Amino acid sequence: MIQEDARRWATGLEAVVGWIAPRFGRVEPRRRALAYLRGLLSAAERKNGWQLAEQAGDRTPDGMQDFLSRVHWEAELVRDDLRAYVAAHLGDEQAVLDESGFLKKGDKSCGVQRQYSGTAGRIENCQIGVFLSYASRHGQALIDRALYLPHSWAADRLRRLGAGVPETVVFMTKPKLGAAMLERAFAAGMPCAWVVGDSVYGADYELRRCIEQHGRGYVMTVTSAQRLGCKPVADWLEEVAAKAWQRLSAGAGAKGPRLYDWAYLPYRAAVAPGWQKGLLIRRKIKQPSEFTFYLTLSPTTTTLAELVQVAGRRWTVEVCFEAAKGEVGLDQYEVRSWTGWHRHITLAMLAHAYLAVLRRIAVGKKIRSGSRNRTRSAAGPAAAHRARAAPATMASGLGASARPRAYPRLVAVATTTSAARPPLPLATANQAP
Repeated sequence: MIQEDARRWATGLEAVVGWIAPRFGRVEPRRRALAYLRGLLSAAERKNGWQLAEQAGDRTPDGMQDFLSRVHWEAELVRDDLRAYVAAHLGDEQAVLDESGFLKKGDKSCGVQRQYSGTAGRIENCQIGVFLSYASRHGQALIDRALYLPHSWAADRLRRLGAGVPETVVFMTKPKLGAAMLERAFAAGMPCAWVVGDSVYGADYELRRCIEQHGRGYVMTVTSAQRLGCKPVADWLEEVAAKAWQRLSAGAGAKGPRLYDWAYLPYRAAVAPGWQKGLLIRRKIKQPSEFTFYLTLSPTTTTLAELVQVAGRRWTVEVCFEAAKGEVGLDQYEVRSWTGWHRHITLAMLAHAYLAVLRRIAVGKKIRSGSRNRTRSAAGPAAAHRARAAPATMASGLGASARPRAYPRLVAVATTTSAARPPLPLATANQAP
C-alpha cells in the first residue's frame, strides 16, 4: 500500500510539472523543475541549494543555482499556472491578504533592511513578502506573491542593479502590491466571494474600493483609530445595544471552537443595490474590554454568523505560511536576487499547493471508503463488489484535462449559527447608527 501511494504521488507530481511545462523552452529546465519540486517535497532537513542538489543526484549546487538565476523561464507565468491549478482543485470561496518576513543577514539580499516583521513580532533585518492566499472548504494554498521593495532600495540605482531589480519595478506600498495581486486573480476568473486581510490592508481605501468594484465582499481588520464616517470605529461601540452581542464561533481552533462575542452595525453608504457596508466588532469573552474591529462589505442577506465565519478564515494564511515553511522550504532559499527570490518562492508555493490537493484527495478517499463500508453492510457482497470496481487514483484530475472551467459564483460562505436563536439578516439584526 505504501509503495502504491508513493507511485501515485510521483505520477501526480509529474502531472503538475506537465501543467507548467510550456513555460520552459527546453527539456533540460523542465527536468530541473521536476527535480527542484521533488527536492522541496523531500524529507531533506533544509531545502537549500546543496541539499536540493543532493536530492537530485548532483555533485554540486551549480545546476540548481543556474536554474534559479540564469536559465530562461518566467516565474510570473508559472505563478499564473499555479493560480489556475488551485482554482481547478480547491476553487470555491475567498482570498486572504497577508505578509511574511524572511530573516536575513547582511545587506545584499534584495529588499532586505531593518523593518518590522510580523513573523518575528519585532523589527529585524529581513525581507518582506506580500502574499495572496486562497481558502475554501477544500483546503488552502498560496496563489500569488510579491517581494516588498522598501523606498531605500527602490531609489538606490546601484543596489537595484546588483540585485537585478527590473527597471519597470517602482516603489509600491504593501496595500498596492496586494491590490495588484487581487486584480490579477479577478482578471483570471478566480472563484472568490470574499477578501479578508489585516489592518495593514484594511486601512487602505483604494484597496477596499478595488474589491468593491469587482463585486466581491470583504471583511478587513482595522485599528481602533480607523474612521468610519465622522468618528473612529471605537466610538461606535456606544451604539451597540447590550442585547446585540451574540456568542459565535469563528471556526475550529487547536483547543476547540474559537468563541467570541460579536456585534454588527450597518453603515449607510452609497453601494451597489443588494450590498451594504458595516462595522463588525469582536469582543473577548474573558477580557470584555478588548475589541477587534472590521470594516465589511457584504450582500444584504448575509447573516452575522456568516460574517463571523469569513472573519475567522484569515487564520488560514498563517496555516499556509507555517506549512509552506515547514514542509517545502518556503523560507530556506539562499538567493539574493529579485529573480531568484520570485522563482524559489513560486516553486515552493506550487509544491505546497500540490500537498493541499493531495490532502483533499486523501480526505475524499477516506469519506468514500466510509461510504463503501456502510454500503457493504447494508447491501451485502454485490454492493461491495461494485464499490471495488472503480477505485479513485491519486493522480486523477492533475493533468491538462483538469484545467479550470466555468466557476459557480458564491455569495456566502458556510455558516455557523448561534445556538440561542436562528440567524437574522444583518440589515435587521441591529438598527443602523
